[in-house]
Amino acid sequence: MADLMQKEKQLNILVCDDDREIAGAIEIYLRNEGYRVLKAYDGFQALETARRETLHLIIMDIMMPNMDGIQATMKIREEKNIPIIMLSAKSEDYDKITGLNVGADDYVTKPFNPLELIARVKSQLRRYTSLGSMSAAQAAGIYSSGGLCVDDNEKRVTLDGEEVTVTPIEFGILKLLTENAGRVYSMEQIYEQVWQEPAYNPENTVAVHVRRIREKIEIDPKNPKYLKVVWGIGYKIEKI
Repeated sequence: MADLMQKEKQLNILVCDDDREIAGAIEIYLRNEGYRVLKAYDGFQALETARRETLHLIIMDIMMPNMDGIQATMKIREEKNIPIIMLSAKSEDYDKITGLNVGADDYVTKPFNPLELIARVKSQLRRYTSLGSMSAAQAAGIYSSGGLCVDDNEKRVTLDGEEVTVTPIEFGILKLLTENAGRVYSMEQIYEQVWQEPAYNPENTVAVHVRRIREKIEIDPKNPKYLKVVWGIGYKIEKI
């Protein structure tokens, strides 16, 4: 545990918000936790920083000039799978789902409790460092069903031999379900095991990630071969 905490304190976080006071306040809280903080004030700057620096997490505001957080997240997701926490004054489910659909891993609504934001940052970093390449020593093996293969050693997903680009959250869901192919997991179980925190109304969050996974691994997402729903219970990876 001490080693993991030390690793977390060496990680780089990008804070992107056009409100410099908010960006500065978030920076203070993160630095107090020992993280190295970089700042950007629009989506273009965030994209440039993500390409130039080694980042382990991004806190991304949605409403920004030049390039907003949604567009920036889409661009970053084309190149990197690091965790992204969306930050916005909007609280409607539509905005949250939009953020998750384009590749965000979590969503925090302004005004926010700084302690809650830090807790979410730590949760994402724990998951990233345990599911990502940093903790390959913890790898357990390779899990497959038909042409779907989840390699926990290299943190790779392949379908019929072709690599599939997934986010850390998507990898966690696929690993959990493929490792236990045939077993049905409820949304609450998926959320608690992958997010590693208590589940409070996780339906929308889990469903959005499942839909994104299906779009990547299924020929016909509406008639899935691998990732199936068991109505009224949850999801499973079919044993093939």
